[in-house]
Amino acid sequence: MTRRSSATDSMTAEEADAPATRGRARKYTQVLGVIYQAAVEVFAADGLAGASTQAIADKAGLSKAQLHYYIESKEALYRQVLQDIINDWIGVFGFSDEAFGPRKVLTDLIQRKMLFSFEHPLRSRIFAAEMMRGAPVIREMMGTSKQRTNQAAAVIQNWIHRGLMDPVDPMLFLFHLWAVTQFYADHAAQVAYFRDVPVSDEKDRRYLTEQVTEFLLKGAGVR
Repeated sequence: MTRRSSATDSMTAEEADAPATRGRARKYTQVLGVIYQAAVEVFAADGLAGASTQAIADKAGLSKAQLHYYIESKEALYRQVLQDIINDWIGVFGFSDEAFGPRKVLTDLIQRKMLFSFEHPLRSRIFAAEMMRGAPVIREMMGTSKQRTNQAAAVIQNWIHRGLMDPVDPMLFLFHLWAVTQFYADHAAQVAYFRDVPVSDEKDRRYLTEQVTEFLLKGAGVR
């Protein structure tokens, strides 16, 4: 009888502690999210060399000691941000629908990349800045990305052989696509200033996406 009562008491204690445990886990995850966003803002503004854990902590509303409870180092946080960007772009540059042809697949690709530029300009700028300094951190993370890019180039080459596109250099076409769409992340303020349209204007975003899409498809001679 005593053993049964003890077991019951133990289960009750575990059940009582479960909501508190879940609450702590949620709070931990929420704080990590705040730190991540703060890091993106600081890295985009100052780069890895100029960023400091104190600046990230200040942006996140934490003390430096509290920040280091959640992260290993500034460098580890920077690597995480870069890896997340690569993982997202691997999804953006998907070519699994080859059978639908270049007009649909490339239109979808351009739209996804423009959307990424509009919604995640800071992350896009971090990637661009890392590349401009020779990709010292990100290079070793790009194996899968390079493989997927080679696959995309092979798909484009197949469309060319089938007469669905002009005989462009597939890899250079992808470079040009990346460069044009990246511009709307890295130079969003410039675009808004010269066109007198707010960066966040949804109707204008659709217009820009349509113009970029038509420009790139015409340039590649997509049938």
